[in-house]
Amino acid sequence: MIEVKNLFYSYEKNGEYAVEDVSFKIESGEIFGFLGPSGAGKSTTQGILAGLLELQKGEIIIDGQHRHGMPDKAYFNRIGVGFEIPNVYKKLSGIDNLTFHSRLYDGETEDPMKILEWLGLAEHAKQKANSYSKGMKQRLGFARSLVNKPDIWFLDEPTMGLDPNTANSIKRIVRNKQAEGTTIFLTTHNMFVADELCDRIAFIVDGKIAALDTPKNLKLKYGQHTVTVEYAVEGKLKEETFGMDGNDKVKLQQFIGDHDIKTIHSGEPTLEEIFIKLTGRGLE
Repeated sequence: MIEVKNLFYSYEKNGEYAVEDVSFKIESGEIFGFLGPSGAGKSTTQGILAGLLELQKGEIIIDGQHRHGMPDKAYFNRIGVGFEIPNVYKKLSGIDNLTFHSRLYDGETEDPMKILEWLGLAEHAKQKANSYSKGMKQRLGFARSLVNKPDIWFLDEPTMGLDPNTANSIKRIVRNKQAEGTTIFLTTHNMFVADELCDRIAFIVDGKIAALDTPKNLKLKYGQHTVTVEYAVEGKLKEETFGMDGNDKVKLQQFIGDHDIKTIHSGEPTLEEIFIKLTGRGLE
């Protein structure tokens, strides 16, 4: 569906690259996560793919067709873009924002009220967007990205700053769109969201891809699974943690036999721990 080869981008066009020699493929119907700290090159890569930034160097191939220069109108008709910062017209109502946006497309569009219902904004449909809370504006911006029924959907930090219930609604919509066949490119520094939603993820730092695989494979390849044992000693609870390799397994079995065990919990590394291990960088 989408193939990127040796992508470079310099804002100053001076040899200092925000994105440097980046390559990856996204299969049709896949949720592909692009993960990294602020300034890593996530939004730049997304901007190039979405046609908001020029293609300076490298190749972008969509459905087997090479892009030359900026995308044509047909491409913009088929993509949706959800920005991290809400892009709404504050003097228009919620419903008018979506209705106006739908008129920019040539093809079939989604019923604006239906989208507002999905996002819990239907009762505020006729309120001007300048009266919306920050979270409501974010939901309205997300709603705009759905208006044209995109089959390629770019999302930048779609759950940032949202309460858990609203974030779950956003994630449910993302899964539903994937089930309908939509290809989704998700940029985020939230490893928990990526782990929950993405089929594959790429770690990017300083404009370069550090690793690319499924969340499970990254954990298996680079992480260490552990077992934490809670046990009683003279009426007090204590904990001991063991690895799952070699001698640790033998030590764990012996420990269980020698102590008054109360609970045993297995644990696996988080994507954030893997990211830090591979890059030496946090996600702030």
